[in-house]
Amino acid sequence: MQLKDHSVQALREVFAARGVERWRADQVAGWLYARGVEEVAAMTDLSRELREELADSWEVRALEVEHEQHSVDGTLKAVLRAADGARVEAVAIPEEARNTVCLSTQVGCPLACSFCATGALGFTRNLSTAEIVDQLCRMRELCGPERPVTNLVFMGMGEPLLNLPAVLEAIRLFVHPKAFGLAPRRITVSTVGVVPKLGELLDVAPIHLAVSLHATTDAVRDSLVPLNRRFPLDVLLGELRRLDTVNRRRPVFFEYTLIAGVNDSLADARRLPALLRGIPAKLNLIPMNAHARSGLRPPDGARIDRFLRELAAGGLRVTLRRSRGPDIQAACGQLALHSGRDGGRSARGRLRV
Repeated sequence: MQLKDHSVQALREVFAARGVERWRADQVAGWLYARGVEEVAAMTDLSRELREELADSWEVRALEVEHEQHSVDGTLKAVLRAADGARVEAVAIPEEARNTVCLSTQVGCPLACSFCATGALGFTRNLSTAEIVDQLCRMRELCGPERPVTNLVFMGMGEPLLNLPAVLEAIRLFVHPKAFGLAPRRITVSTVGVVPKLGELLDVAPIHLAVSLHATTDAVRDSLVPLNRRFPLDVLLGELRRLDTVNRRRPVFFEYTLIAGVNDSLADARRLPALLRGIPAKLNLIPMNAHARSGLRPPDGARIDRFLRELAAGGLRVTLRRSRGPDIQAACGQLALHSGRDGGRSARGRLRV
């Protein structure tokens, strides 16, 4: 069994069922997450009997670092290997006032968005809670104490809402004061819009929601984000207007990847304010990060500027996101296990929504 598969509350219950005091789970969480100690023998305030039981019956580490790459802009990408040989990527993005770790939730991705390198890999399996949590543990080790992790974004490989139980349990650990103790506002979960699961995600804690929009019409979004055929724009945006967990204090961060000749026209820019009306929102523009698995490309700088000005004139709160780590294939949409070694392609599979 994996210790990191359980939130603190769940571990209390598991311990109680095995005849161990519930409060011992808080101690174990403090060692594992707050202090970063994964050697059971070093957990000196636990009884010898409990340490022996933990060492004999429980696994502590779910992932190991196989390879790491450093970008010229300071971004760090790691390829992490699970016990069954599956590999995922996590990214650390240092800035002056924060250090953000980007987490993966699946090995590959089943959604096959046309501009995303991960989607071209296909889907192998979901990650366990322990494998999600261990990404933070391993990246924290790689960053070192001089660059503590301050923010988390679920924007790596996979669609988080298609692995929601594991994602929710991981978030419970990230925000629990006896575990990592992160403020919920420092956690953002990105989705292309698995509508039936939005409410459950937002109920777990006052985290932020990011929605990958990428188009202003269903015809274009169908081609970019195939899941749109199941949950078209009016359904997705209607649900966001309905949810009371979306408000001025917790606006939706809409992500819009700009792709040359596809969704970057002035007509698109003029449609966006009306499309998002009634939803407390901020818009992040992301010029597409080109990669070898797609023939799509970003617009030139002048076209991006025109699009941005038109959005501002329409009254939207908009930010142009600067890509980080494109030289090591660590930027948004580029994660595809490209580390200069074996490409690690996954077999295509299906996952039910």
